[in-house]
Amino acid sequence: MRPFWLIVAFYVIWFLTLGVLQTIAGALGGPAAVDTREALFQWLTLISVVVATWIMLRRVEKVPWSTVGLDRAAAAPPVIIKGAAYGAITIGLASMLLLATHMLRIDRTIPGSWWGEAGHSTIVLLPAAFFEELLIRGYAFSVLRRAGGWRLALIVTSVVFGLLHAWNPGADAESILAVVVAGFFLGAILLATRSLYAAGAAHFAWNWVMSGALHIAVSGIPSRDPDYRTVETGPDWLTGGPWGPEGGFAAVAVMFVAIFYLYARYLRRVEWKA
Repeated sequence: MRPFWLIVAFYVIWFLTLGVLQTIAGALGGPAAVDTREALFQWLTLISVVVATWIMLRRVEKVPWSTVGLDRAAAAPPVIIKGAAYGAITIGLASMLLLATHMLRIDRTIPGSWWGEAGHSTIVLLPAAFFEELLIRGYAFSVLRRAGGWRLALIVTSVVFGLLHAWNPGADAESILAVVVAGFFLGAILLATRSLYAAGAAHFAWNWVMSGALHIAVSGIPSRDPDYRTVETGPDWLTGGPWGPEGGFAAVAVMFVAIFYLYARYLRRVEWKA
């Protein structure tokens, strides 16, 4: 039962830390714009999960950062760039295939600042992606991997990752299943690179391609669309419909190809012992 209680302790510490940080931020700051509040919340959630990871990893268990893929080698720029490429290319290829077959269409919208929206997407999506990776595939993943092997960790965290998106707008069985597959995809990147930074970079790049580049919904959450927006014209099961491309069969199919590649790559390496 020790692994179970370690994971419970991690999430309790994260939740309490987030509450404290939000209380402090609320006391120090006055009324703020919606965009500012949104970005601040994302960064506070990231800080809170970093604190919880540090406490459990370095103070409770006293194991190295490599246990969760957060060591110096894992932060090497080539590794992070490779992770970002995995994420951007996978969802980009699926989206390009849909555009090429007229399952997606780009429409003109009211002129606006593309760079401003790209910057906003970065400020919000960057901490959100790394928060989700630390929360799901960080400390909890490492405990499950050490207790029952990487297959158990991959299955459990991927299912949990999918279920956590059940509260997103427009979620249904197909979109949740697609997010579960995305969990396997991101977990495979973590295993292949032994870098949680790489998994976070892949997660961020995936979301940014949809929001910042395509101006289309991300997990059911609409994106802003200055100058243009991408709309689905094909069947929802293929394009993802209002959920966005990641909820459709096209993205799932490309993810499976990437998963098999990463799976084979991981099996050719020495088992992750740290």
